[in-house]
Amino acid sequence: MRTEDGTSTAPGEPGVTGDRRGDLFSPDCPTRRLLDRLGTKWTSMVVGSLADGGELRFTELRRRAPGISQKMLSTTLQNLVLDGLVARRVEDTVPPRVHYRLTELGVSLEIPLSALREWAQQNMAHIDDHRTRAGADRADR
Repeated sequence: MRTEDGTSTAPGEPGVTGDRRGDLFSPDCPTRRLLDRLGTKWTSMVVGSLADGGELRFTELRRRAPGISQKMLSTTLQNLVLDGLVARRVEDTVPPRVHYRLTELGVSLEIPLSALREWAQQNMAHIDDHRTRAGADRADR
């Protein structure tokens, strides 16, 4: 629906007036923007590893995230540093030793990520069961 000034009042439409919290259709929605940036398994693993291990070097982070490539870990860390969630410290040695740790903002992110991991531990078996049954139902058709 358009108002007299031409802006829209429909969720997700350009020109929406008022508060955009909770409007996942809007590119300006804080939740959507956060999920776009942090919604990968690698981000969650890196944040969790740094929360558990304090300051860690790149090689230790890679050991704690089985399956992650060097390039993906590097990209994930760069993005977390750019977002202010992770701090990077370089020791002036040959070769340089690079250490990573959560910032105060990154530590605050660990709380909701930890809750999500706990929820997954309690519920993924049920979700997998439903998916298996749904697949069997489709095969019977």
